[in-house]
Amino acid sequence: MPHAVAICPSILSADFANLANECAQVTTGGADMLHVDVMDGRFVPNLTIGAPVVGSLAKVTSLPLDCHLMVHEPDHLLGDFAKAGAKRLSVHIEACRHLHRTVQRVRSLGMSPGVAVNPHTSFSMVEPILREVDFVLVMSVNPGFGGQSFIGSVLDKVRAIDDWRRDHRPNLRIQIDGGITVDTIGEARQAGVDWFVAGSAIFGKKDRAAAIAALRLAAG
Repeated sequence: MPHAVAICPSILSADFANLANECAQVTTGGADMLHVDVMDGRFVPNLTIGAPVVGSLAKVTSLPLDCHLMVHEPDHLLGDFAKAGAKRLSVHIEACRHLHRTVQRVRSLGMSPGVAVNPHTSFSMVEPILREVDFVLVMSVNPGFGGQSFIGSVLDKVRAIDDWRRDHRPNLRIQIDGGITVDTIGEARQAGVDWFVAGSAIFGKKDRAAAIAALRLAAG
C-alpha cells in the first residue's frame, strides 16, 4: 500500500525578507513540512543558509523542518542543526567519506536521517545505506539552484528503490527534489515517490494554499 503524499515547500524559492510570513502561508495552506536547502559553495556552486536560520524558523512554524545538506563533509555541522531544531536531515552520499557513521550520528542527535543522491548516482551506490536511513532524497535536478527542469530518467532509480523497500523496508520513504510541478508530480508518484519538494511551484504562486492543493491533486 503506498504511503501518504507529503508536500514539502522549499524555502529556497521564498522571499527571505519576509520569510516568517512566507512560511506561515504554506503552513496554513496545507504543507506537510518545510524543506531547507543548505549549500556551502563547495559541494554545489551556490551559498545559502545555515543553522541560525533554521533556529529562527523553528520558533515561528509548527511544521517539521526538513534540512537538506548540500555541503562538503557535513559532519561538523550536524550538532548545530540538531540544536537549531531540524527534525529530518539528509546528507549527500557523494559528500560523505564515512556515510554510515554520518547517518548514525544524525540519528543519535535525535534527527531522522536521510541520504540524498544526485541524478547520476546509481541505485547500486545507494543500496548499501538503505537499511540505515528513514528516507532517500532523489535529486531530479543537479543540485545548487532552484527553477531547473525535471530530469525524468531519475525515475528509474526511484522505481528500483521502491522495489527494494517492498522486500526489505516497507516504511522507508522516498523523497524527490527538483522540477516538481503539477506536470511532473503524477509520474513521480506513480514511480513510488512519497514526499515532494517544490519551490517555485508553490512560492512562485500568489495563492500558496491553491498551489499546494493543485500539487496534491495532481499526485493522485
